[in-house]
Amino acid sequence: MASLTFSGVLRQPVTMQRYFDDKPKYSLRNYQISSLASQKPNICRNLSSSVASPTRIAAPSLDNETIADRNQNHVAWTSIRQERWEGELVVEGEIPLWLNGTYLRNGPGLWHIEDYNFRHLFDGYSTLVKLNFENGRLIAGHRQLESEAYKAAKKNKRICFREFSEVPKPDNFLAYVGDLASLFSGASLTDNANTGVVKLGDGRVVCLTETQKGSVIIDPNTLDTLGKFEYSDNLGGLIHSAHPIVTDAEFLTLLPDLVKPGYLVVKMKPGTNERKVIGRVDCRGGPAPGWVHSFPVTEHYIVVPEMPLRYCAQNLVRAEPTPLYKFEWHPESKAFLHVMCKASGKIVASVEVPLFVTFHFINAYEEEDEDGRVTAIIADCCEHNADTTILDKLRLHNLRSFNGEDVLPDARVGRFIIPLDGSPKGKLEAALDPDEHGRGMDMCSINPNHLGKKYRYAYACGAQRPCNFPNTLTKLDFVKKMAKNWYEEGAVPSEPFFVARPGATEEDDGVAISMISEKNGGGYALLLDGSTFKEIARARFPYGLPYGLHGCWVPKI
Repeated sequence: MASLTFSGVLRQPVTMQRYFDDKPKYSLRNYQISSLASQKPNICRNLSSSVASPTRIAAPSLDNETIADRNQNHVAWTSIRQERWEGELVVEGEIPLWLNGTYLRNGPGLWHIEDYNFRHLFDGYSTLVKLNFENGRLIAGHRQLESEAYKAAKKNKRICFREFSEVPKPDNFLAYVGDLASLFSGASLTDNANTGVVKLGDGRVVCLTETQKGSVIIDPNTLDTLGKFEYSDNLGGLIHSAHPIVTDAEFLTLLPDLVKPGYLVVKMKPGTNERKVIGRVDCRGGPAPGWVHSFPVTEHYIVVPEMPLRYCAQNLVRAEPTPLYKFEWHPESKAFLHVMCKASGKIVASVEVPLFVTFHFINAYEEEDEDGRVTAIIADCCEHNADTTILDKLRLHNLRSFNGEDVLPDARVGRFIIPLDGSPKGKLEAALDPDEHGRGMDMCSINPNHLGKKYRYAYACGAQRPCNFPNTLTKLDFVKKMAKNWYEEGAVPSEPFFVARPGATEEDDGVAISMISEKNGGGYALLLDGSTFKEIARARFPYGLPYGLHGCWVPKI
């Protein structure tokens, strides 16, 4: 797709909306927000028209529900209204003048094709959102990622690749056999990069998911899809951690080995597409490697988690989802954490730990004794009390059917203590009282200057109960073991992403950026002071956006 550059001429306040064709040529179209509800849209409709003739256009269908039913669903769990929008937002409060750059957020935002509705939150096609801050002004926009999976679904009006819980429906038995063959080669796996977005050290911006083929380069200014991020090495494999460790100097990730259970730990230099092996970790238990959605690092070590929620080859080939989707729970296989030296690839510790379930590690650091010798690794994560039911709670039916009951499983900040003295076992404890954050905990960020180092603060989503999903923003203080919480009735906030003030000396000197989906169908961008955790600015979107997952900051150069 041709790159589109938006100049100041195209900017407009949120009282009017801008709609773009999904073809290289585009037109500017303005119409009142209220007109959306009266139109019957089609996601595969060609939206082209003349620039000289502004036209009202239909938004893609949100679901196969009536308008009344649609209004009953929280906008967080409702498909995005249209493929693309951009406009300047009216700011309430003041955006700090030092905040110059673009916050990008990725996440599933389209949960249907034609009249077929997806099952799970993680199935949705990627919706990219940008918040461009410059001199106190805010330009926002969203766009669908043009993955092969998304384009094929639009063209064929059905799912064509294997998503998290969805598989293509074969026309006959031979087609089913062909799909299995494609699965083993990786051809049928999705490239729907709907999980995260990272800025590499060389400036390229890449959207990611669990499949290696789901690595897609985008333009952070226009949100154009530029093409696949192709790895130039011969390491192979089909999956990787959805959350690599990315800094200006390094890119680290894990490649699970489903044949000989274990993990390759690899690195990639900025400016290259070649991953190089640092070392390998062999699994100590279970029939397959544990799921590694994320992992932590310290200044000198990489922590490789081996969770008893393990990949399952049998579940991968099934045509219908199992209770744990692509995974199986193997408590008898135990849980382990492995510590590898970044420089040598040598495993310096491999300890058994209590059973755990986590999507997201927060940070890790090296604990030293009074002589400066590293005695332990401390690794923090959003831990779900070894309860796998959180996966099922993320089915769209469950998210959309909240009736006021308190059904969100408890979670905490799980703190692992990994001794480096040869001890066979590590510890897992709560870093602070889970009631401080409502016993809900996920979607975390920290000051990136403290990555892999001892730190005091983290920002995450917590809970104001009763709820069925994390519904607060929380600032965690690991020294005072307290939390500050932000909450608004009926709101579903996305990950609070911390941006440090340039030149700051205090760890929490900056802002936390989140996007809020409201019960009434609206939504807004929110800025909280990183220190006081008080609101300093908000800016309403012309309509509410679906819930998003993870983001990154692209500073203005």
